[in-house]
Amino acid sequence: MANHRQAAKRNRQRIRRQSRNRHFKSTMRTQIKRVRAALDEGDTAAAKAALEQAVPLIDKLAGKGIIPQRRASRFVSRLTKACSDQPVDKA
Repeated sequence: MANHRQAAKRNRQRIRRQSRNRHFKSTMRTQIKRVRAALDEGDTAAAKAALEQAVPLIDKLAGKGIIPQRRASRFVSRLTKACSDQPVDKA
């Protein structure tokens, strides 16, 4: 337990930030899973739609410093490449 008011305040701030960051990271992982699930099903249209939602979120988190910029770039690059490499459905 903090012994000073300032230390107690810093602890409260840490808990708030930790909670917020955890929420954003969880949301990002869910978006990435949606893209990958659509790709596994072979639904390129749904994958591209999910990718359009995931990329801005990933970029936003990198801009806020919640995830490192290089990790964000790697996620975006791999998801984009996976969406473009999929064969076109001829149904």
